[in-house]
Amino acid sequence: MLAIDVSDLRKQFKVQKNREGLKGALKDLFKREHTEVAAVKDISFQIPQGEICGYIGENGAGKSTTIKMLTGILVPTSGKILVNGYVPYKEREEFVRGIGVVFGQRSQLWWDIGVIESFRLLRKVYRVSEADFRARLDELVETLQLQELLNRPVRKLSLGQRMRCELVAALLHQPSILFLDEPTIGLDIVVKTEIREFLKKLNREHGTTILLTTHDLQDIEALCSRVIMLDDGRIIYDGGLDELKDRWGKGREVQFQFNDPVAIADLSRLTEGLEVRWSKENELTAKVWIPRELNVSEVLSRVVGTKDISDIKIFETNTDEIVREIYQSGSAAAPVGSVSP
Repeated sequence: MLAIDVSDLRKQFKVQKNREGLKGALKDLFKREHTEVAAVKDISFQIPQGEICGYIGENGAGKSTTIKMLTGILVPTSGKILVNGYVPYKEREEFVRGIGVVFGQRSQLWWDIGVIESFRLLRKVYRVSEADFRARLDELVETLQLQELLNRPVRKLSLGQRMRCELVAALLHQPSILFLDEPTIGLDIVVKTEIREFLKKLNREHGTTILLTTHDLQDIEALCSRVIMLDDGRIIYDGGLDELKDRWGKGREVQFQFNDPVAIADLSRLTEGLEVRWSKENELTAKVWIPRELNVSEVLSRVVGTKDISDIKIFETNTDEIVREIYQSGSAAAPVGSVSP
């Protein structure tokens, strides 16, 4: 069964046009002009139950607008949305019981009361029985190590502590789908790692479907096997993260640290017949560029067996560089001339 089914989804907003000059300002007082701006342009995608999917794009690409339509906050201009079999903006009461939402820059916790009191209020909102609430809360508090935070007012929590509490608040009613909009924004690397591990465990043990929007591509690499890429309100890529890397990766570089001075000519002879390129950094250090079609082990076997080596490092094109190049080109189609460094 599909957790999310989106077809030809579109969202347009009316934006006021401000005319220039004093005369224009006076005219705007009596008769305002508007223009239609499309934030999401006829997108379609499906997410099966139990999948962790990354939903990425630059600022203004339409990510948050999509999430708000999927969670029922915004009504689409046109198109079809089904989340857990419900139309989000029509069947609100039944729909919200099956979803959890975390917005990185907005809180669903009450600012001046203890964290546990917020959780109790949310239990009543979602109509969770006392027994289920207690069992779920104990599990989440132990996993996220929140025992010492439960009686603190939310305003006295650090950002990392608050985000862990936000996750608990979104999961108290055991939703089958979790929407995360920039959940790790502003967090340090330790807290980010803890949240990523928690989300992987949640998906593995409970089969929770997760749709994640983020600007931190390390979140995507750590959690998602699939990524949907949005640009100017349109989907420009929908597929596996590994496939995206294979399509756009420019190969790998291997750095060798030798114990004795080496010459480029000698190294080139060792890899004769292979489409690789050597460069020398100093007397003892050289790099070889290997196209993505060639297995790294084939190059290593020729060099390691004949040279005295103290260290080897392998460098790959990272996801940040790949995504940046895709946005600059405006297309996720395979780049021309991508086989050379």
